[in-house]
Amino acid sequence: MQKVYFVVVGKIKESFYREAVAEYVKRISRFAKVEIKELAEGANPEAEAEDILRACKGYVIALAVEGEKLSSEKLGAKIKTITDSGKELTFVIGSSCGLSARVKQAADYRLSFSDMTFPHQLMRVILAEQVYRAFMINAGSTYHK
Repeated sequence: MQKVYFVVVGKIKESFYREAVAEYVKRISRFAKVEIKELAEGANPEAEAEDILRACKGYVIALAVEGEKLSSEKLGAKIKTITDSGKELTFVIGSSCGLSARVKQAADYRLSFSDMTFPHQLMRVILAEQVYRAFMINAGSTYHK
C-alpha cells in the first residue's frame, strides 16, 4: 500500500481542527497508509530544519507560498505519478514562523495553495482534504465536482 506522510511542526490546539484532520486521514487511508509526524517548534524555522529533513521520506513536497499553484486535478496527477513510481510521499508544513530555506531547497517540489497566508493549523485541514480529493479524482469518484 502507498505511504503518505505529513511532516508538520507544532501541535493543533483546537479540537475541531484535530477532528477535521483525523476525518480526512481516515478517508485517505482507503488509498494509502498515512502517518502524521508532528515535530516540536523550534526558536525559528532554521532551528526546525534538521528535524524536518530527518522526518522526510521519499518524494518531498514542501508547502511554500512561493511554490507552484496547481488545480486539484493537477495535484491528483502529480500524486499519481509519484505513487505509481513506488515512492513514498511526504508533505511538509512548517511552523507558524514559516519553513526554512534549507527545507525548501531540499524538497523535490514546492507547492503553494494561495498567495494568501492561512493559519498554520487550518492549513493541515486544507492539505489533508486536498490529498483526499486528489485520491478521489484518481479513483474516478464524483467527490470532485
